[in-house]
Amino acid sequence: MCMGMCGGVFGLVHAVILLVVSFFVLSAAVKSDSKALKAFGYVIVALLWICALLVFSKGLTGRRSMMEKMNMMAGKQHGSMMGGTMERKASNPSMPK
Repeated sequence: MCMGMCGGVFGLVHAVILLVVSFFVLSAAVKSDSKALKAFGYVIVALLWICALLVFSKGLTGRRSMMEKMNMMAGKQHGSMMGGTMERKASNPSMPK
């Protein structure tokens, strides 16, 4: 149960880190005297905000779907290990034991 909920928390932590970095880049860009450096700082800040948004949204949705896929794969493996081989042996007498 925690794995599905923790994905959003981990996404939030990484997004907050990106937002903190963008804050310092923005404060340095505002204090800059050069117009080119200010524009570059604003572009970097915008890219960091977009990355933070993507990381947070992937943390909310991606981890849960990945866990569902892993559970589904584990269920298939468990089912084939438990009954699949024995059923094949019973239906095919030439199969080695």
